[in-house]
Amino acid sequence: MSDRPKRGVRADYARFVRLTTRWADNDAYGHVNNVAYYAFIDTAVNQLLIEAGLLDVTGSEVIGVAVESGCRYHASAAYPDVIHAGVRVARVGGSSIRYEIGLFRNDEDAATAEGFFIHVMVARETMRPVAVPDALRGFVEALT
Repeated sequence: MSDRPKRGVRADYARFVRLTTRWADNDAYGHVNNVAYYAFIDTAVNQLLIEAGLLDVTGSEVIGVAVESGCRYHASAAYPDVIHAGVRVARVGGSSIRYEIGLFRNDEDAATAEGFFIHVMVARETMRPVAVPDALRGFVEALT
């Protein structure tokens, strides 16, 4: 029996963000480099927060800083593929949020890659942990 987790499908995720690969995302092997997947993951979550009015990248008093991340690769993508990033929230703590993101190539139902990261909310001025703001908590709890 394999210890490898089951490959996620679109139905496993609450919200989606459409992202496009760029020529520069491809590496010498002709597929999207692993570094680009982390950028897709970060962009998907921050885009959702910005569109919901919960993140102003230059003015929010409370910001999320990544304290842990990971990614598991199931298949390859390459420019000019479209990436559909599915986002869900696995846990909301007192000052932290664990986001899980499935990256889906074009119209495929099975994830090309699945990643996560944990944001700890901090006061921008002091960079000290603070409670997840109520409006943000309500938004991300709907993504569980």
